[in-house]
Amino acid sequence: MRNCNLIVDSCCDLPPEMLDREGIQLLKFPYIVDGKTFDDDLFQSISAAEFYGQMKEGAEPSTAQLSVPLLMAAFETAVAEGVPTVYLSFSSGLSGSYDTAMLVRDQVLEAHPDFELHIVDTKLASVAEGVLVYEAIRQMDNGMTAKELADWAEEARFFVDCEFMVEDLEALRRGGRIPASVAVAGAALDVKPLLTIDTEGKLQLIGVARGRKKGIRALAEYFQKNAAQDGTSNYLTIGNADAAKDAQRLQDLIRKEDEGAFFIPCSIGPVIGAHVGVGMVAVSFWGADKREKLSVADRIARRVKGGK
Repeated sequence: MRNCNLIVDSCCDLPPEMLDREGIQLLKFPYIVDGKTFDDDLFQSISAAEFYGQMKEGAEPSTAQLSVPLLMAAFETAVAEGVPTVYLSFSSGLSGSYDTAMLVRDQVLEAHPDFELHIVDTKLASVAEGVLVYEAIRQMDNGMTAKELADWAEEARFFVDCEFMVEDLEALRRGGRIPASVAVAGAALDVKPLLTIDTEGKLQLIGVARGRKKGIRALAEYFQKNAAQDGTSNYLTIGNADAAKDAQRLQDLIRKEDEGAFFIPCSIGPVIGAHVGVGMVAVSFWGADKREKLSVADRIARRVKGGK
């Protein structure tokens, strides 16, 4: 009983088999290695081991936004199918693709004014975006209309929490996702950085760990401290960038404390992997409203900027 279709992008890093189904269209972000451009197809045309093996050998992949022609083709396909559609977009805090998608949508709706196309800035990335997409698929299957699903996503995005550990901050610095000064400080301290995604969809350094084992333990503790306790959202995504053993260790630690947890294992795709580097491990889940964690000053700032 679908009343709408979904468009999602490859930055959600979900297993491809979850997205390969009727009613879902996948937009593949481009990435570049040694001057050649490839599509992030969630490791269907190249394995995670091959991609991260290239990085270990010195490759420095870069990424690009979704192109206007690709977005136009996707939206025109949605129009041709004639089903109201929602696009859940990769965070505008990390890419300009959302803004481009909005411009393309306006062009499409000018030509097809009766079509219903909603675009939601998830303000999330990677496995955190994956949590929202996974639940959005369930809500779509439960019969939500496109307008209802877009409104749901606009609110639900603030209840998706995550923490991830990277080997170092160099790849994030190189991609412009964090200030160079933060990366230099992290390297000098010789620690494993722990980061999250803030309410604006940007990366935020929230801690460090002395070594990977302590970092994995910190991720498990973060989940235990911040996960929703209502018993209705006990599934979580665990992602890794060529660090399967660490991801399994994290899953085992969480399982000890929460036997009912349902895990969605994810390989961090080439686009996100290009920015986080080899060795990233992440956990994402439903938690409390992140807006409630803002300081009074930040809440005022959000209102001034028109945020909820």
